[in-house]
Amino acid sequence: MTDPNAPQQPAYQQPAYQQGQQPLQPAPGDYPGKTLGIVGLVFAFVFALVGLILSIVALNQSKAAGYQNTPAKVGLIVSIIVLAIYVVWIIVAVVIGATALATLGSLSTYTTG
Repeated sequence: MTDPNAPQQPAYQQPAYQQGQQPLQPAPGDYPGKTLGIVGLVFAFVFALVGLILSIVALNQSKAAGYQNTPAKVGLIVSIIVLAIYVVWIIVAVVIGATALATLGSLSTYTTG
């Protein structure tokens, strides 16, 4: 049996905050913009423009707090690359469409004339 007079270790308790207050420090291993940086990285592959915006915001939050945010940096780079690929695809589609319309227009003049 344990001695009831022996000092016991206090159980871990969350610090008490007044209603409406938040702890000032983030949880250990977490820093401002980390979650937003990860979300920005994921969105970089699906919706590049949204991923770009989220990554920029996360990177600015982390820089303001003095942290490096690798997921936000990667999300920023991936978003820029994916957006560049989208722009190239749009240009190629417009050129192909214009060429097809020009070809169809020239074919119609030969067949009706």
